Order: sequence, then C-alpha cells, then structure tokens
Amino acid sequence: MSELAKLPVTVITGFLGSGKTTLVRELMQNPGGKRLAVVVNEFGDVGVDGDILKSCAIPDCPAENIMELANGCICCTVADDFIPTIEALMALDPRPDHILIETSGLALPKPLLKAFDWPDIRSRITVDGVIALADAEAVAAGRFAPNVAAVDAQRLADESIDHETPLSEVFEDQISCADIVLLTKPDLAGPEGVAKAKAIIAAEAPRPLPVIEVAEGVVDPRVILGLEAAAEDDMEARPSHHDGHHDHEHDDFDSITVDIPELADPVQLVTAIETLANTQNILRVKGYAAVTGKPMRLLVQAVGARVRHQYDRPWAPDETRQGRLVVIAEHDDIRRDVIEAALGVIAQAAE
Repeated sequence: MSELAKLPVTVITGFLGSGKTTLVRELMQNPGGKRLAVVVNEFGDVGVDGDILKSCAIPDCPAENIMELANGCICCTVADDFIPTIEALMALDPRPDHILIETSGLALPKPLLKAFDWPDIRSRITVDGVIALADAEAVAAGRFAPNVAAVDAQRLADESIDHETPLSEVFEDQISCADIVLLTKPDLAGPEGVAKAKAIIAAEAPRPLPVIEVAEGVVDPRVILGLEAAAEDDMEARPSHHDGHHDHEHDDFDSITVDIPELADPVQLVTAIETLANTQNILRVKGYAAVTGKPMRLLVQAVGARVRHQYDRPWAPDETRQGRLVVIAEHDDIRRDVIEAALGVIAQAAE
C-alpha cells in the first residue's frame, strides 16, 4: 500500500452478544493476505474481548497490532483516546493494510463515523465499510425490545406514545448505518427464525442491504473487506434516531463490575447469571472466574439467560485467582445490591 493511500477501516457493530469478537478472531486468523490491526472498544473496564483476541495473535496480526479502549465510547473520547490509538496503529512498522474496529454492543455507529472527520486523520483514513452483526434468534424473538407485546398494545391504544425503547433504537441505528448485515447463529434460529429475522432487518433498513448468514464468524474476507464504501462521505444515507443531536448519551445503559471469589463449580455461576437475566433484565455478563482445582481461567460470556463458558488460558504465577464480571443492563435495571446478592450465593457455596 502506498504511504499516500488512505488506510481503510472497517467498523464492526452489532447488538450485545451478536458475535463480533468471534468474527474479528476469524478475520485475524484468515485475513485474506492483509496485515490487520484491531481496535476493541468495550463497555465496562474488564478487558475480556481484548484478551481473547490477543490470545489469537498471529504474524499477520501480532499482539502489538491489537489495541483496547475501555474508558468509554470511542466516539465520545475522540481526542483523548481514539485519535492517538489510530495514529499509533498507522505508525507501526510495517504499517497495517486494514484496521478493524470492534465497537461495544451498546455503541451507536453513526457518531463513530463522524469521528473520522477529525482533521488529524481525515486525509489519511477512510471507512471502508460498516458491518452490522445481528443474532438471528434474538432478532426473530424481538429481544431488542424488553416487552414487544406491551409496546405494540400501547402503540395501538395511543399513537402519540413513543413506542421505541433504547434497545430497539440501538438495533435500528446499527442496521441503518450498515453496508452489510451478517446474520449470526442461524443454526439456533432455524429456517423460520432466519426468515423472520431477515424480514425484520429488511423492514428496519433504510435501503436494500445484503444479509449473509454466518456461523461461528466464518466468512470470506473478500465479502466484507475492500467495500470502498467511504462511509464518512455517505452520512445522509445512514439515518439515525439521534440525528440533529450534538452529542449522544449512554445514560440508557449502565454497567457495574463485580469481583467474585473462587468457585467450587461453574454451574453455580451459570445458574446465578440465568436468574439475574430472568428476574432483573440483565442484558450482558462477561468476564472470568477462578475454579477450585483448575489451573485454567474460566472465561464467561452471557447474553440474557444464554451463558457460555470455557477455559481460555492458565492463570499466571503472579496473578491473584480472583474472578471479575462486568454486568450490563438498562440504567433502571442495574441494582448493585441485588446483583451482588445473587452472585453472593456463589461465594457462600465456595466457602
């Protein structure tokens, strides 16, 4: 790549647990001949996604090409975090051929595109494309709205009522900003669920969008890299619920970090998370835990009541075997006392 050519950036957005990290990991391992760099923006201060990706580093995407921003939304911290990170990646030798930005699951992509208009980088960077991931099963079930039936009933009773919810707005903004939608976990949704999810996406999209079914993040990089969309120059075609706002807030959502002691059995943690999801509308839990008698760290990822866990790496000799979880929910559903009480059952059982 010529040093004068604009460096292409692909923004990877998607709702909570839609499979963004899995996709980035797959692209890192199968980059189609490109030397990649990765920026991971997390919601909360536990660097789970960054740890996962760094453990997958290869020569075409070494660990030093993977940078993590956990101090808030990158489009809200442009000068302090985003610009220095992009400049640091551009200064690498050899220079990356392509940058992937994995946004937080709660991020609105359009304000991030506006960040690329920053004078320091506009002449050197272009947004090659925006890839939105959508969990087929969750979309088909309408989980981006807490209670779809109640919302529909209110809309029918009074058209003046704002029937949008924060979750649906995030989903719609991500779809509206996308160049391609990847429909993930199609096996869990089944043919009927996939068809329903595609219909919902088509109804929300402001223009016809390609929708591709993807399992376990496996997709030909030629399909999603090299789109040359120049998305930063195509803002009008990407409507947002927040157009006209000078800034955007994340007050609709909140996160807390909970330290948990060593576990006797991972099943206790899974049960506690499932209970929280079903009783407290917890959207996302991610982090890690220590299990008695196990030398490996237990990585935990939950979307609602769907909990996945695996041992990802050995505990380092100088590490404290202390678990830590980030819990994300809508602002009114974050109750630290209730969450800690639920996870406290684990502590009592482990003692």
